[in-house]
Order: sequence, then structure tokens, then C-alpha cells
Amino acid sequence: MNDNTLKLKFGRDDLILETGKVAKQANGSVTIVYGGTVVLVTACMSREAREGRDFFPLTVEYQEKTYAAGRIPGGFFKREGRPSESEILAARLVDRSIRPLFPKGLFNDVQVMAIVLSSDGKNDPDVLAVNGASAALGISDIPFSGPLAACRVARVNNELLINPTYAELDSADLEVILAANNKGIMMLESRAKKVSEGEYLEAVKFGYGHLKDLIHMQEEFVKKCGKPKTTVELEKIDPALEAKVNELSRERLEEVYKLGKKEEREEAVYLLAKELEEKLTVEGYSSGQIKMALDDVEQEQVRNKIITENIRIDGRGFKDIRPISCEVSVLPRTHGSSLFTRGQTQSLAVTTLGTGEDEQMVEALEGEKFKTFMLHYSFPPFSVGETGPVRGPGRREIGHGALAEKALLAVMPSKEEFPYTVRVVSEILESNGSSSMATVCAAALSLMDAGVPIKDTVAGIALGLIKEGDKALILTDIAGLEDHFGDMDFKVAGTRQGITAVQMDLKIDGIGIDLLDKCLSEALDARMIILDKMNAALSKPREELSDYAPRIDVIKINTEKIGELIGPGGKNVKAIIAATGASVDIKDDGTVLVGSTDALKSEMAIKMIKAITDDVEVGRIYIGKVKRIMPFGAFCEIAPRKEGLVHVSELSGKFVKNVDEVVKIGDNIKVKVIGIDELGRINLSKKQAEEPVK
Repeated sequence: MNDNTLKLKFGRDDLILETGKVAKQANGSVTIVYGGTVVLVTACMSREAREGRDFFPLTVEYQEKTYAAGRIPGGFFKREGRPSESEILAARLVDRSIRPLFPKGLFNDVQVMAIVLSSDGKNDPDVLAVNGASAALGISDIPFSGPLAACRVARVNNELLINPTYAELDSADLEVILAANNKGIMMLESRAKKVSEGEYLEAVKFGYGHLKDLIHMQEEFVKKCGKPKTTVELEKIDPALEAKVNELSRERLEEVYKLGKKEEREEAVYLLAKELEEKLTVEGYSSGQIKMALDDVEQEQVRNKIITENIRIDGRGFKDIRPISCEVSVLPRTHGSSLFTRGQTQSLAVTTLGTGEDEQMVEALEGEKFKTFMLHYSFPPFSVGETGPVRGPGRREIGHGALAEKALLAVMPSKEEFPYTVRVVSEILESNGSSSMATVCAAALSLMDAGVPIKDTVAGIALGLIKEGDKALILTDIAGLEDHFGDMDFKVAGTRQGITAVQMDLKIDGIGIDLLDKCLSEALDARMIILDKMNAALSKPREELSDYAPRIDVIKINTEKIGELIGPGGKNVKAIIAATGASVDIKDDGTVLVGSTDALKSEMAIKMIKAITDDVEVGRIYIGKVKRIMPFGAFCEIAPRKEGLVHVSELSGKFVKNVDEVVKIGDNIKVKVIGIDELGRINLSKKQAEEPVK
């Protein structure tokens, strides 16, 4: 091991940090190795901030190269394209962890890139990317108040594991990704199968205990390999300007905060900013500087009201939830729908049921997998009263949808219980507060309205935090301003029995376990209130599916007959689909799923399937297609590759001189199986099939 390498036993494998070998022109570059998984993480910063910029332009990119798993990409171009959903979620994981540790007023471009160079198919690279980002920033000359460390905790068979494998995660009932520093927890991302708040907290404590060694390792790494931090001119507000803005706006803001609606407050603040610009630009201040000063004055005023006067902007108590209304079956032709409104946040959720053909195939480093439940979140600009381009989903939309999907996954029925592919779309129609948690509530109601037999109702709530010194106030059901000027966004979703998902992001540098415990307790109280409101609208899944939803019939066939059903090149199954319009999904265990919105078409498809796969029965009547005509009778196909002879004596109750006087090639006729000889030859009768049943 050289001077630029450190190794630590972490969980079941060694975690290795190395620098100075590759990507040496980046401000900071680290290779992080765990097992057979290798991630290269780099950090770069522009020399100067762009003029007029009033925000910190941090970008995080995470790329999984298919060569890392020894594969060539699919598709025409045979190279990696736009980031996958899992790559975007991993990039957000890194971003959310490191963002609070940059100094206020840093407006230089900073870019962190994590590239997965090798994957052992066991260890997820995402937490390695978080650790690598901290280490790369730590040894770079970029201002950064690290280190922080991250790990994944899973509970499998009541045992907590550090950095579990993919296989272990499949059987886990609790998964927690946490990032932390010496001051406390920085970020949480979790899924669970209805675990208690106490069980969840134990998993966080377990992970945090292990992270202390990893934090210390990074401190040693920075001492050995770190560069001196560069002096960056941080954007600071002129105290004289802030004093003037404070003097001119404080009383006006007091009146603004009395307005009941978000859009009224935003309009009033916009007009105030314009007035301040007219008065202060003549003194040499830019519009951007004035807006930053006003934002700081607003932040101080909002936080001061909460921390010293115990008053929230909209007059609620700290634990109060805004008015909630729930409606179901709001759309006439969809399979299930609901409208959930909490204050000025509103989600329209729509559930669509599909067949096996609608499953989503996901290509990942660990291999292909199929999703039968998808939740997609849409955030149009009108939801916040703005204009903007409408393109594909952004990173925020993908992240919010993934969180809501995670929250509901714990209560979704298995494929055996409900053989449908389920898609839920949440359309955010208004937003002032947590739209992702509104999505959880709306989606649960929509699923029940569609008749999806979910195991329990799920609700979500977002909490905020105002922390000054030793004083910390938790705010239940945070509104937009409280989120913008607060220190935490803490989201918890679950049922009456326990937690199903957690996500926490901070703007400060960590919170302790005791405060986390208190947040979980207050989220539980709020969740019970919301669940009561939801259950008043719809307390359980509907017993019948929508008339417009496909019906899926499940039949079992002998596995030896699967090849016959499919036919050469899929000929037989394609013929059934073409003739009936029904979908046919054949599983390896002999399960066949037949789906159609028309019961008659499903019935016809099932009959055709059984005709192919069932053994020919003496006495059973079939529809046979005349294939050949001979002087002694007609050969009829009663199923693919199953022909029988209708002897001339069995064509009619009358004497038949010429066979083609009774039947023609291509005719479909009703025939009865009257015998199967020792060689397997099938004898059919047209006349007996037409005889009335006695």
C-alpha cells in the first residue's frame, strides 16, 4: 500500500481509498474500492463565479458503465445514453449528502462526478459514491466542511447488517441509507415493511456507530493527501444594504405574512422587491444583491417569529396539520382515481391496471429485473403559478416519484395475489408544502379505488426544523416558506402498523439521535390524523375492478405443453392473440395469464389455449378445420398439430357419395372425438357432434 492509500475493514470487506494515480487534473480525485466494486469520484470547481449569480451551482453526476459488469450496452448505438432512473437517484443521494457542507456564498461552479468502473454484482456502488465524494472534496482545494461518511443498513431475519449485498436486500424488511458527520445525521433514505419507530431508530444508531471509524479514516486521508484550501471570494451581502432593506421592508413583510394564500404573499413580496430595486439601484446596488438581501431579511423574520414568538407564518400551532380533503372516483373512465388536498398542496392520482406485457424491464449493473408496480410523479409549472418548459421528468420529479413508490411498495400485493401490472401517476395540481407526501396519500386512495388489494392504507407527512443554538423547534406539515427558510425536510410515510419510507435532508451540519427520535414520534402522531381523514373517504380496496380495467384469468397447463402452446416461432400464441385480441402471458411454471377488457374474448382465448394444451378427450366436441379431403373422409385439425379423421360414414346421418358435397377444405365444422386407437390416431364424427343431447 502506497502513501496515497488507506484501508479500513468495514462490514464484511475492506474499504480502500486511493488518490494520485488517475484523474490527476481534477481538483480532487479518489478511487474507492469495496469488494470487487470500484468507483472513481472527482471534484472540480470553476476559478470564478459567474457574474450576477445568486445561488450555489453544484452538479453531481453518477454513471454506471456497463463494462463494469462485463456487458455491452443494448440498443443501436451500443454505448451508454442518458442517465437511468437508478443513476439519477444515486446522484441525488450524493448531492443531498454533501450540499449542506459547502460555505454560504460560494457561487463558483462545483461538479462532482462518480463513475462506476467495476461491479462485483454484490455491493451497491451508490454509498461508495457518497464516501468518495466526501473524500475527493476533502483532499481537494475546494472549500468543504467535511468529512462525512455513508453506509447502508439492512435488517435480515431480525439481524442488522452493514453494507448488505443485493441478495440480502431482497429479503430485508428494513433498509436505511444514512450519511453522517461528527456532529450527527446528515441524510436519510429508507424503505421498510411497516417497522416501528423504535426499530427504525435502532437501525440508524447501528449505522451511525459504524460510520465513526469511516469518518476518522477520511480525516486521516485528508491529512496525508489533502491540498490547502483555496481562498474563494464568498458572496456576502453588504451590511449597509441589508440594513436599508431591513428598514424598508420589515413592516411591509409583517403585513405580507398575514395574507392567507401563498400566491398573495408571493405577489406582495414581488412588488416589494420591485420597489426596493427602484429605490436602491440608484445607489449602485445590483438587482441580484437587493434580492439576496431581501431574502436574508425574510429568512431572519420568519425564523424569528417561530423561534422567539412561537408563531408560524400561517398562524398554525407547531403540530397542526392544514385542512385535508379526500375524494375518490373523480375521473369517469380511469381504472382508479383520487384527489388529495392538504392546504394548498393537491395531488390527483390515477391508477391504471395492465397485463404482464406492461411490466417494465430495468437494466442494472446487477442484472435485468422486472417491475410490476410503477409510480410516476409529475410537477407542471402551473402547480406553483409559474410558466416553464414542459419536457421529460427532471431529477426532482424522479426522486419524488421513487420515494412515493417506495412508501407504497410495502403494502402492494404479490404477483400471485394480483397478477396485474400497476401504474400510478400523481399529477401535482397545486404545491405549497410536501407534494411527495401528498402523492403517497393520493396514490393509496387511487389504488384502493381501482380495487388493488393493498394490505393497508399508507399516509405521509413532512416535518421541518428551526434550530438556533440549543433551541430546536419541529414543525409538522411544513409549508413552502418554512421549507425554504428552515433547516430540515423530514418525510415519513407509513401505515397504522409502522413506517414504510423515510427521507431526510438538512441545510445544517447534522442532527442528533435524540432530535431524530422526537421527529419520528411527531410524524407518527400526524400520520394517524391523516389516515383517519383518508379512511373516511375510502377505508379498504373496492371488491370489484373498474369495468374499463382488463380482466386477467389465470390457468395452469402442463409445463411439457408450453412449447406446443407457443408454437414454432411463436406461431400458435400469436394466432390466439390475433384471433381474440386478448393478451397471453406464459410463465415457466405453466401459469398462463389471459387478459382482456372483454370477457367473451378472454373466454375464447382460454378455449383455444385448452384446445392446444389439453389432452384430446373421447366424447369431447371440438371445432375442427378441414385440412384435407380423401375419398374415404375428411381430415380435420382440432388443435395445432392435432388432426383426426371424420370417416365418410360419420359425416352425415344420410348416405354420402362424395365427401366434398358435405365439407370443403377450410371449413370449420363441429366434430366429436369418438375414439383414439393404440397408435394415437384420432377418430372424429360430424354427425354425432350435431346430434341433440338426450
